Amino acid sequence: MISTNEFHTGITIEYEGDIYNVLEFQHVKPGKGAAFVRSKLKNMRTGAITDKTFRAGEKVGRAHLERKEMEYLYRDGDFFHVMDMESYEQITLSEKQLGDSIKYLKENDRLNVVLYKEEIVGVDIPLTVTLAVAETEPGVKGDTASGASKPAKMETGLVVQVPLFINEGDLLRIDTRTGNYIERA
Repeated sequence: MISTNEFHTGITIEYEGDIYNVLEFQHVKPGKGAAFVRSKLKNMRTGAITDKTFRAGEKVGRAHLERKEMEYLYRDGDFFHVMDMESYEQITLSEKQLGDSIKYLKENDRLNVVLYKEEIVGVDIPLTVTLAVAETEPGVKGDTASGASKPAKMETGLVVQVPLFINEGDLLRIDTRTGNYIERA
């Protein structure tokens, strides 16, 4: 059990039979009445974000998550096969379980599968990935307007806005949190 006074961003709690990740919290001490904690919680199973207010000092269950390093092997229709790096056991993940991570994964990439009591509740991928440009308009020599960009389709199907000098086949580093181009790799 954990007190709501001990909330911090990123902590995982168990509340009303579900698992939540604390995205934001604010301790409020009004002039009149009891103190309370206003929080924004993300449901780890559904991805839904909820605002919840707790009494200050209220106890909630602490959810202990386990992370297993796995390697993405291949895609089979709507299913993605990954292998545990320790036991070499293969498991299948659905598109729903992977969410937006699909756009950044290519074969043989490493990821962390997040488990809660043997149930898969999420996937963590690296903050940056290196992807090859599959399609983009050719850059025009001398076209160096500052801040100009063009769309580029990456090998995974992700479309990213990139500078004009980027060509097909270039390897680019992409931020997986925002989906933005960082630099050439």
